[in-house]
Amino acid sequence: MTAVSSPTTSDVETEVRDVARRAQVASRSLATAPRGTKDATLHALANALVAATDELVAANAEDLDRERAAGMTPGLLDRLALTPARVDGIAAALREVAALPDPVGEVVRGQTLPNGLRLRQLRVPMGVVGMIYEARPNVTVDAAGLALKSGNAVILRGGSAAARSNEVIVRVLRDALEARGLPADLVQTVDPWGRAGGVALMHARGLVDVLIPRGGAGLIRTVVAESTVPVIETGVGNVHVFVDASADLDRAVDIVMNAKTQRVGACNATETLLVHDAVAERFLPDVLARLAEAGVVLHGDERTVALAPGGVVVAPATDEDWATEYLAMELAVRVVSGLDEAIEHIRRWSSGHTEAILTSDLRSSERFVAEIDAAAVMVNASTRFTDGGELGLGAEIGISTQKLHARGPMGLTELTTTKWVVNGDGHVRP
Repeated sequence: MTAVSSPTTSDVETEVRDVARRAQVASRSLATAPRGTKDATLHALANALVAATDELVAANAEDLDRERAAGMTPGLLDRLALTPARVDGIAAALREVAALPDPVGEVVRGQTLPNGLRLRQLRVPMGVVGMIYEARPNVTVDAAGLALKSGNAVILRGGSAAARSNEVIVRVLRDALEARGLPADLVQTVDPWGRAGGVALMHARGLVDVLIPRGGAGLIRTVVAESTVPVIETGVGNVHVFVDASADLDRAVDIVMNAKTQRVGACNATETLLVHDAVAERFLPDVLARLAEAGVVLHGDERTVALAPGGVVVAPATDEDWATEYLAMELAVRVVSGLDEAIEHIRRWSSGHTEAILTSDLRSSERFVAEIDAAAVMVNASTRFTDGGELGLGAEIGISTQKLHARGPMGLTELTTTKWVVNGDGHVRP
């Protein structure tokens, strides 16, 4: 029997570039599509996913079994998991996107110049959006839905951990698109080519208009360093909550518990708690006991260790703890002398994702907002609200921690660019 050789790098690049060309052609079908067409399509995609719930959950169970056996952490397993309720939630997010205003064609600004030229700056689709992400089958749907509503085609690289889940999701979406009379190539995946497909997608400059990585720090660094396609960098979440001296401590306990434990595998989950020394003796014993009871492993500075109530173990914290995005039931805790030291700590260790202050002092909150450099700053609210759905954007394609083009949760508007339209009446430049 003749052995079948593996595809070469050149073969994979040829295949992926062909995928990108088909995406370019498909995206043109949305260039003039009215909102009603796009919204009806999103509802059809949602219905198709719900109808395929049993198949999706079964495929996802294969991924979960494989990754559990390979030692994937509980937090990442939670990100990977699909249940009937989560499929319903993913479908609901598509319907929410359908209900949002269509950004395409919006006039950002316009004017008539003294010479009579009429100017408009319009929102237009990017064209072809690439996504590289890990262990999050919901992102497959979010990315497709947001891309379609904003007039783009999308090419996905979802990673091996969610391979079966994403295979079924992409097939369901493509079938639903064709049933609506739209090109299936509006949603494509390079997963069949594995990592080589992802690398080829990074190199498809001129065919892919923007690439968005979403996942761990290693994935994001690789895409930023390797890609020749323009990248919108999404960031890891080394997220802090600072409890100020004037905070309502009862509310603060509830916020901290929500920010840490509500879904530990999310990038907006809190990883470090900072507590003002003036309230540490009153606040820390209660919150540490609550966290420990919930199963949170605690790491703390000397003052935190000393204030831990009986039976609560707090391991001495190191610089590695302050730098870590745990994505697990773990939390670093430090007592600080005040707002200055809290800001200093956050400036040193923050990943620029989300930071929160709990306070009743207006000056403290205003100073925190002004001096903290992050994509989102919360005042008296859980960090878990840094999410496109929670902030009224529908779904999100990622949370950008960079400062060019988009920052924070990226919804429909962030998947558009602009063009200038200039109307004249025989004008020539003197």
